[in-house]
Amino acid sequence: MRGFGWLSALGRLLWRVWGRPWADRRRGHRGGHADSGQRREAGNGGATARRAGGGSRKAYLTSRFSLRSVAVQAFVWQLTVLALLAATAMVALVLKTTHDAQNDARHRSLAVAQGFAHSPGVVRALESPDPTAVLQPLAEAARKGSGVGFLSVLSKSGIRYTDPVPSLIGRRAQGDIGRAAAGQSFTEIFKGKPQSAVRALVPVTDAQGAVIGIVSAGVQTVDVGATVNRQLPVLFGVAAGSLVLAAGGAALVSRRLRRQTHGLGPVEMTRMYEHHDAVLHSVREGVLILDEDRCLVLANDEARQLLDMRASAEGLPLDTLGLAPEMAALLGSGRTVTDEVHPSGSRLLAVNLRPTDVHGGAAGWVATLRDTTELRALAGRAEEARERLKLLNEGSTRIGSTLDLGRTAQELADVVVPRLADFVSVNLLETLLSGDEPPPGPVTGAVLRRVAHRSVLEGTPEALVAVGEIAFYPENSPQARCLATGRSELHQVADPAISAWLAEDPARLAKSRAHGFHSWIEVPLIARGTTLGVVDFVRSRHPESFETDDLALAEELVARTAVCLDNARRFNRERTAALTLQRSLLPTRLPEQSAVEAAFRYLPADPRLGVGGDWFDVIPLSGARVALVVGDVVGHGIHASATMGRLRSAVQTLADVDLAPDELLTQLDDLVIRLAAESGTDAESAASGDVGATCLYAVYDPVSGRCSLARAGHPAPAVVRPDGTATVLELPAGPPLGLGGLPFEAMETELPEGSLLALYTDGLVESRQRGMDTGIEVLRQALTAPGLSLDTLCDKVVGTLLPDRPADDAALLLARVQRLDGGQVATWDVSADPAAVAGVRTDAVRRLSAWGLEEVAFVTELVVSELVTNAIRYGAAPIRLRLIRDRTLICEVTDGSNTAPHLRRARVFDEGGRGLLLVAQLTQRWGVRQTTSGKIIWCEQALPAGV
Repeated sequence: MRGFGWLSALGRLLWRVWGRPWADRRRGHRGGHADSGQRREAGNGGATARRAGGGSRKAYLTSRFSLRSVAVQAFVWQLTVLALLAATAMVALVLKTTHDAQNDARHRSLAVAQGFAHSPGVVRALESPDPTAVLQPLAEAARKGSGVGFLSVLSKSGIRYTDPVPSLIGRRAQGDIGRAAAGQSFTEIFKGKPQSAVRALVPVTDAQGAVIGIVSAGVQTVDVGATVNRQLPVLFGVAAGSLVLAAGGAALVSRRLRRQTHGLGPVEMTRMYEHHDAVLHSVREGVLILDEDRCLVLANDEARQLLDMRASAEGLPLDTLGLAPEMAALLGSGRTVTDEVHPSGSRLLAVNLRPTDVHGGAAGWVATLRDTTELRALAGRAEEARERLKLLNEGSTRIGSTLDLGRTAQELADVVVPRLADFVSVNLLETLLSGDEPPPGPVTGAVLRRVAHRSVLEGTPEALVAVGEIAFYPENSPQARCLATGRSELHQVADPAISAWLAEDPARLAKSRAHGFHSWIEVPLIARGTTLGVVDFVRSRHPESFETDDLALAEELVARTAVCLDNARRFNRERTAALTLQRSLLPTRLPEQSAVEAAFRYLPADPRLGVGGDWFDVIPLSGARVALVVGDVVGHGIHASATMGRLRSAVQTLADVDLAPDELLTQLDDLVIRLAAESGTDAESAASGDVGATCLYAVYDPVSGRCSLARAGHPAPAVVRPDGTATVLELPAGPPLGLGGLPFEAMETELPEGSLLALYTDGLVESRQRGMDTGIEVLRQALTAPGLSLDTLCDKVVGTLLPDRPADDAALLLARVQRLDGGQVATWDVSADPAAVAGVRTDAVRRLSAWGLEEVAFVTELVVSELVTNAIRYGAAPIRLRLIRDRTLICEVTDGSNTAPHLRRARVFDEGGRGLLLVAQLTQRWGVRQTTSGKIIWCEQALPAGV
């Protein structure tokens, strides 16, 4: 009966208009007729009764076809609506026909005007003395041939040259002449004299493109109307035929409706519907009525919904309704039931079952059903709350176990999947990962790098971006909005915001459809007011969509993760700064020199411990010698790196002074003591090892093959001789730097050519699993591998001695010593007689000629003369001159005096004081180094190109 609801409303409206008065009149008529009938029947017998019977049949037939019935009212209303629709369609067709006629007139007039404007001879005629005489017959012929209403040629100012009405020639035409004079072709609906029309104006241009006239063609409005009027009979005929067919269809529908309603009026049907609806559909409980054979008689909407019954279930036996077995057994049990709770699908229903024949009614049963699933839902919510608390507790213990950004982000993904989401991705700002400090507050622009993701599917096929790759998110994406607003978002995939975003990204849309994404959560990573990135939570396998409780849980987990990520970011930034400082203070490549072939390896410590202060160096010295340095500053972090840099700079400066190894360590020890004093560390702390450093300094001379070494608390170097034997030099240990007061002792040894000298820090040989003695033995064995290059040998030693994550920085410097050929060195003993200078000078020039260095002979001759003369004049015997042909030409003069010369500028009238100034200007560099028996003054010159 619900299907007649609209008819009931319509009936009630009509009943208020004329149904109720008519019914009242009929009730009154029925009353009077009954009274008179009784009287006539009393007086006249059965004849009157027959007449009364015939009148009642006539009244019944009249009521069946009166306006009171629903069928007739429906017919009237359907006919009215159809008439309105036919009238509307008629108006639309007339407007459409008028519009089409006008468009046709525009196209035809424009085509005629353009064709005439571009006709041969029109330009020549317009430029003739009398354009009218030439163009009038042509225009008339064109007008008649094309069928337009008029065709006129105008001057640029609008004066008619031709017109179908000759009296108008020479007069100015009306309308928008200026647009055509400006060179524009157009059509318009013109209203004016001599007649209204659909007109086209086309400019006529000469060979230079200048407008010299205008062609106007058009179709009169009356002609357009005539075209429309010719089509009106057809339109009216179609409308009338459609209305007749529609009326016939409405009549058939009304006849069918009259049969189904049995001629009832709207009042009776409305009352019946209201009673039915009040009993069955207004209650909030399901109602089932079964007959004595357990067949369904009636079920309201609530019962159908609770039991998932189909609409056409009335009349079917109970066992064919598709009910749950337990529910079907209860309804067919025949016992009286009060509020018994039974499952039915996903619901818990409280059932009441009573017989219907208690008060003499028909035999059967009536059941009422009430949904009590909320009780189970409340229990489920409590369980969900416990699961959320458990997940939060697990997240607080598992997330942030390390200070690694990627590991922390992956821990969040591992905790969340699959318990909260089916797919999770963690994306951090690219500026954050590049080491820059992100600005506080929200972030505009979404250039993110994927640092972690996880899926319930193996291989994470949902991911459009791989871990480590960059993703660009547009402004309308939820990721960009989260970063810009700093607020989380919860979306369904059908939301307009998500649909618009996915529509712009076909690849992401394909992934979403392929894996069935249906719910999205975006949460920004914000810690200490700084936005770090965004986390995506997606559900595809979970049937339930994300809810606000899920959003709150995700925000809590992301907030904890953001703090851990910010801690890791700050740690990594500080460590990166320390590593950058350390790398900037360490040599990136070794200088060119001939004394040794060197290779190195430097491995920073475990990131959790911070960077250390290990360093190494190869420093070219005078006389083709080279200094090899390895050191280790106590502690880790930026302070250790800064101290290492200061000590390395100090070693390079002291090496330029050509100090002996023990003297250099003494000076370096004083520097460490001053640094400890500057940092406020007392001597006791320095002695305990809190502040200080160790160092090994070695100087190798490729001319003599001798190496002088000294160490300050540093491991002794290892030497591998050409025969393959590896030993550790028994070098006096010396105290660590920073203690002060104790002397350092140097040792000198001769190294055969090809010997390998290994300098290292304690981080290479000492660890928690292995003592230093064991580590040195392993190192000694690893160095004996024959036939390997120095780089390959470095890798072998490091791979043998160091674990994957060393606890301390480790430095290794390998140097294979080399000798200068005897032909590269020339030495002369010089007597302390000034007359010997000329002979020494001649010998030096002769040696330069033998070496092919005639280009530098003149400068060398001056330098030798000056240095030898100074040694004779101011020094002491023995005096020796030595020339070394290496990467540069080295000139050394040795004497037995410890007095060091000083460079000064002589005054104008001074007779001396210009020798060293001359040497400094003619050579690349010069200097003095002290020896145990005197001093050596040396200088270096660049060799000629190609030598």
